[in-house]
Amino acid sequence: MNKSWIRWTCAWPRAHRLGAPLMLAAALPLATPSTPAAAADAFPTRAITLVAPFAPGGSVDIAARLVSDAWARELGQSLVIENRAGASGNIGMAAVARAKPDGYTLAINTMSLAINPALFAEMPFDTRKDLRSVGTIGTSQHVLTVTRDLPAQDLKSLLSQLRSQPPNTWSFGSAGTGSTFHMAAELFKSVSKTQILHVPYKGGGPAMVDTISGQVQMSFPVLSAARPQVEAGKLRALGVTGTKRSPLLPDVPTIAEAGLPDYAFTTWFVVSAPAGTPDAVIEKLNATLGRALAQPALAERMAREGFDPLVSTPAETDKLVADEMQRWAVIVKEAGITAN
Repeated sequence: MNKSWIRWTCAWPRAHRLGAPLMLAAALPLATPSTPAAAADAFPTRAITLVAPFAPGGSVDIAARLVSDAWARELGQSLVIENRAGASGNIGMAAVARAKPDGYTLAINTMSLAINPALFAEMPFDTRKDLRSVGTIGTSQHVLTVTRDLPAQDLKSLLSQLRSQPPNTWSFGSAGTGSTFHMAAELFKSVSKTQILHVPYKGGGPAMVDTISGQVQMSFPVLSAARPQVEAGKLRALGVTGTKRSPLLPDVPTIAEAGLPDYAFTTWFVVSAPAGTPDAVIEKLNATLGRALAQPALAERMAREGFDPLVSTPAETDKLVADEMQRWAVIVKEAGITAN
C-alpha cells in the first residue's frame, strides 16, 4: 500500500391569504422570520436532538455527552441525546438524513461515516448527498492491548511472534465489523504485513473482556475505556495508535515509535445535519460549537476521557469526510472486508 494512504494524523412560509386585511399582511413579516438570515437569528427556539447512532457507553456516546452541556449553553436551548444503534451506525444516520432540514435534528458520528460506504453493498443514505457537515468535535486514540498471558512484552516481540507462526494463529477482538476497533487492527495488519484472525463482538466491552480472559489475544480498544484495565494489570498496553503519546498512559509509546514507523490511527468525531439545512443555521451551529470547544473546562473534561478538541469549519469537515471515504475505500478493498 502507498504510504500516503496509511499516514494521516462531519424558507420560512409566508402565510397570508388572498383577501386578508392589508394591516394583517403588513404585520406578518414582523411576527414571522421572512428570510433565512432572520430564521437563523431566531434559531434555535426549542430543544435540538443530537442522534448518537451507537449504543450508550461507546466513544460516540461519550463524545456527545461531553460536549452537549457546553454547546447547549452557547445555543440557549437544550440538546437531547438520542441513541439509535444498529447497522454500524447506519440506522441512526439514515434517520437524520431523512429528518426535516431545519437544524433541530443532528447526528454525531465517528469514522463509520467514512468507512460504511465501502463496507456495505447497499447504504440507506448517501453520505455526501444526504448529509452536510456542521463541524468537528475532537479526536481520540486507541491502544493496542494484549492478554497478560501473552509472552510479548513489547511491540517488537509481538511482531516477531506473529511472523514466526502460521497465519491467523492469533486473533483480535473488535467492537464489530467496520468499527474503529476493527479498522485500527486492519491498518496494523496492513502496515506490519501480518495475518491475525478477526473476531467481531457486539460492542467494545465484550471484546475487551475476552481479551482479558485470553479468548482472543489482542484488541484495539478506545484509550479511555482500556486505561482502567491497563492500570489494574488486567491488560498489557503495547502502543497507542496516534502520532503522540497520551497523557492518560504516558509510559506507553506510540505504535510508530515502538517499531512500526508508518502506523498512525486517530479516531475523529463530527456533527452532521440533513442536506438542505440553511447555510445560516449551519453557520450558527458551527460557531456555537466552536465556542463551546474553546472553553477550558470542557477541554479539561475531554482530556480526562482521552479526547483532544478539534474545531473545524463546515467546509473543512466536509473535506475530512470526503478524504477519509477515499482512504478507507482502499483499505477495505485491499483487506476484502464486507459487512456481516
